[in-house]
Amino acid sequence: MADREVNWKRRALLAGCVVAPIAIGAAKKPRDHGRGGHDDYFGGIQQALREAGLMQPTLVIDRARLDANIERLKSHLPSSMAYRIVAKSLPSVELIRRIREATGTDRLMVFHQPHLDILSAAMPDSRLLLGKPMPVGAVDRFFTGHQPGAFDVSAQIEWLVDTPQRVRDYREIAAARAAQGAGPMQLNIELDVGLHRGGFTSTRDVAEAIQAMHSDPAVRFSGFMGYEAHASKMPELMGGPEAALADAMAFYSDCVSTAREVLGSAFDEDVLTLNMGGSSTYELYDDSAPCNELAMGSGLVKPTDFDTSTLADHQPASFIATPVLKQLDGVRLPGLEGLSGLFQAWDPNQQQTFFIYGGYWHADTVSPPGLQRNAIWGHSTNQEMVNGSDAVKLAVGDHIFLRPHQSEFVFLQFGDIAVHEGGRIVDTWPVFQQGSTGSA
Repeated sequence: MADREVNWKRRALLAGCVVAPIAIGAAKKPRDHGRGGHDDYFGGIQQALREAGLMQPTLVIDRARLDANIERLKSHLPSSMAYRIVAKSLPSVELIRRIREATGTDRLMVFHQPHLDILSAAMPDSRLLLGKPMPVGAVDRFFTGHQPGAFDVSAQIEWLVDTPQRVRDYREIAAARAAQGAGPMQLNIELDVGLHRGGFTSTRDVAEAIQAMHSDPAVRFSGFMGYEAHASKMPELMGGPEAALADAMAFYSDCVSTAREVLGSAFDEDVLTLNMGGSSTYELYDDSAPCNELAMGSGLVKPTDFDTSTLADHQPASFIATPVLKQLDGVRLPGLEGLSGLFQAWDPNQQQTFFIYGGYWHADTVSPPGLQRNAIWGHSTNQEMVNGSDAVKLAVGDHIFLRPHQSEFVFLQFGDIAVHEGGRIVDTWPVFQQGSTGSA
């Protein structure tokens, strides 16, 4: 009897050893994600692209959605705060013009010296704040290449300084310019409010920097910039976004108080640029914040990196559209041709292969649903392979649509932006140049 019980237990254990991996494997077996072709929304954009003859990789902006996002921005902006457009995230003069017209702002944040060239020439009425400190050589290059005109470089640019050494370096540039009759350089102090990507970390250093600027007629202290993108990603276990933002504001507020103490009667909060905010955090602000303006850009076009709870009421407004060049049955990989049937049997989403025009963008496929990149084939910037099940309705000459992860770099890879509205491509907007100086 005892032997029988032992044998039964052995057989049960053996069966478990066989069945368990099968059950685990079955649970991991991919399901068919195909859901047909484009819905009416993407089908309409596809037809508009065909009618416009845009049969190459194209960055598309939905103008109606863009406008709706602008209205959301305006509805959330605290009444005491101005809005500053983040130009790197919206890298097109015409795109920025539309946002300026809708918001009434003349404030832009710039992160790249060639973009500074472009915007100072194209928008001579704008006020530009650098969003990161520029190398001394880049500052010199801007001043050397800038053509005098309606744009006043002394009054309309605030250069960002992140360390005492940067303050000294910029004061040297300012002194050399002052000797040639130029006006003072405006210097805005970057504060490390928790992101820890650089910037001043103590009120003592802030006080010394402001004192140095105040005593130097070649420069002018213009305010503070504190970026807190980490706040929206802070887990609840660590206090969540509200606690992170409160900590950021506390240090920022201490620095504003420091400026008030150092400058005394010369302190005027109304003329200082006290900048905070970002796309993922701007909705968390109210009039109690120690700043007087909020910066925001990506949230107006909403790439996937900004699919956050704090932007839940904003809509994706930017897409990459690219034609299908080739359609093949199954998946045939070099050297693995004999495994094609196995690939399809395991993953029904490998029943079809599509090669598209271009690829390897920082983007995810969004339409038609059910497309996936082939991890074995890898990426290609020339003809990317994507696979789908037989349920995916896609043919040669159709477009696939992707959502970019970010806007600032991805937008610059396609030439002019195609502006879609009301079932048509209604405009094209050139994007910024990335290289040396150039006009808009």
